[in-house]
Amino acid sequence: MESTHEPKFIQTNLGRIAVYQRNPDTANTPIIFLHGVYFDHHLWDRVIESIQDRTTYSIDMPFHGLSKEITKNDWTLDDCAEMFLEILDGLQISEVIAVGHSWGSMTILRAACRQPQKFKSVLLCNMPFKAASKGQKLIFGLQHVMVAFRNFYSHQAAKALFGKTSIKEMPLLYNELKRPMDLLSNRQVRQIDHAVIIEADDAVELIKSLPIKAVALKGEEDYVPSPPDMETFVVKGGHVSPLEQPGDVINLVSRLIYS
Repeated sequence: MESTHEPKFIQTNLGRIAVYQRNPDTANTPIIFLHGVYFDHHLWDRVIESIQDRTTYSIDMPFHGLSKEITKNDWTLDDCAEMFLEILDGLQISEVIAVGHSWGSMTILRAACRQPQKFKSVLLCNMPFKAASKGQKLIFGLQHVMVAFRNFYSHQAAKALFGKTSIKEMPLLYNELKRPMDLLSNRQVRQIDHAVIIEADDAVELIKSLPIKAVALKGEEDYVPSPPDMETFVVKGGHVSPLEQPGDVINLVSRLIYS
């Protein structure tokens, strides 16, 4: 499994998850990358290309990319955390550096709180951690009516996810969202949003009790605030820092590796 184009599939509590490996096995601590809602493992391509001295893994989260065989209904973020731990066991990884974006960060946080011994350090990019308010849940319910009009919905999602300056200066960012999002059915979009956003539990206490080294990153125009009691780096852009500011993410990953 030397190419990111040929995944290994690992059976988990949620179903079969596609895992991509780059670089041969080395004695150095491996790094694993988890993406956010509507994207896939390609979100991390530029960051992974910058890493040459250790094995990297990236996964397609449930329903995304090639992780289509999801067998559990009504799954939650806690189920995602269990899935992630099962992936580490399936890869026979005893300790890892974990890097997440949004949903990926939410998953890593919960997994690291369950089994901190498996994590050397974590980077949590653009991580939502507050439970959705009644008003926010109502807004998502109204937005889901528009999912059937996919092009319109995708453009609205892009406006919410990317910073205004990023969209203006990098118009091709929209294609980075549309490509993986087009692989999701309308039902899957609604189910993912329900599990990851609408019904997500508040994670403030998890953040405060996390017993391992953790660093956060967010965009200036990001809709999520800085996590409490965690060193946080603020960069230009909105909610998708790995695409909007890959250089800053690369620098922060390097800091985790070599600190």
